This record gives sequence, C-alpha cells and structure tokens, in this order.
Amino acid sequence: MARKSLIEREKKRQKLEQKYHLIRRSSKKEISKIPSLSDKWEIHGKLESLPRNSAPIRLHRRCFSTGRPRANYRDFGLSGHILREMVHGCLLPGATRSSW
Repeated sequence: MARKSLIEREKKRQKLEQKYHLIRRSSKKEISKIPSLSDKWEIHGKLESLPRNSAPIRLHRRCFSTGRPRANYRDFGLSGHILREMVHGCLLPGATRSSW
C-alpha cells in the first residue's frame, strides 16, 4: 500500500492539471500560430508562470486498489501483482492465465 501522502499529492496534481488545462492548451496554440519570436517569448513566460504541478507530464498513473506507482496496466488500472491475483481468482472476465 502506498503512503497516503503520496496518493493525496497525486490527487492534488490531477486537480491542478484540470484547472489549468484550457489555459495551457490555448497558450500552446498561440505559440504555434505567432511567427514573431518576441511574442512567443512573452507567451512562453505566461506558461512558465503557471504552477509546475499543473503540467500533465507530472501526473503518474497509480494502481486503483493499492496506489502502487509502478507496473500499471492501463486497460485495468491495476498493478501487475494485483492483476495477477485477480486473474488467478477468476475475478476479471475474459482474462486468462498464461500457460505454456
């Protein structure tokens, strides 16, 4: 189980990213449209003034049940060892154990 503080920090980052998403997207579109370099620097300054944790690259996918940050499967939202336990317990429909 991940520490509660790390999970809460990740939730805070998600809220910030949603809050500043439209501002960040519109600023990036403006940068691509404007040919003047000085105007681009001005808009880039606006992007830099946004909170660092509002950038989508800082978000990290976590396991839905344990909060584990590594070895996550996007389709299920679970970490590898939880996914394996659920497949062995026949809790995921359509998923089969590998055998060779």
